[in-house]
Amino acid sequence: MTKQIIIIIAGRSYPLKINAVDEPVIRKIVKDLNEQINQFQVNHTHKDKRDCLALTALANAVELHKMRQSFDSTHDPNISDKLSELNTLLDQLLQ
Repeated sequence: MTKQIIIIIAGRSYPLKINAVDEPVIRKIVKDLNEQINQFQVNHTHKDKRDCLALTALANAVELHKMRQSFDSTHDPNISDKLSELNTLLDQLLQ
């Protein structure tokens, strides 16, 4: 079931169409983003809001990259190939 919500990031409103079950997660992420943006504004008073948005995006991208590297190093590097093979087998069984 889809739902239309309005989120506010850095003082600007954005309408979104989402799955209703995803709303709590999206609201939490928006809250965290706004807190990060506000923290950058407090720590870098000479930067404008756009700079703080860019720094927030960079901080989140770095964190995501680290998590991906950590996942890749702790899991079988061939897992993607294995999942693809499994998907092909399932497709064949369902035909």
